[in-house]
Amino acid sequence: MLKDNHIDFAGCITKAINKTKAYLKETNRDLKIIVEARSLKEIEEILESDGIYRILIDNFNYEDTRKAVALIGEKCLTESSGGINEKTVRKYAECGV
Repeated sequence: MLKDNHIDFAGCITKAINKTKAYLKETNRDLKIIVEARSLKEIEEILESDGIYRILIDNFNYEDTRKAVALIGEKCLTESSGGINEKTVRKYAECGV
């Protein structure tokens, strides 16, 4: 899983994904790549790379979560985190994650 600190360390999402893919190839590992997104712009950048298993939609409000799910479509799985609890879980689920 590529989280915000990994992305920041690598310099950007694309670099973090490419470094991860290179590492997996070098070490002959077959692991799924999950990438955390902090904005719709980051989701757009993630979607430019092939082979992403899941996008973690982090700390999005309901409206932006719906937009993110629509943008991602069937390209990969989605997951939400941040601010989700027993009072908000239904509204996030209704966004399609």
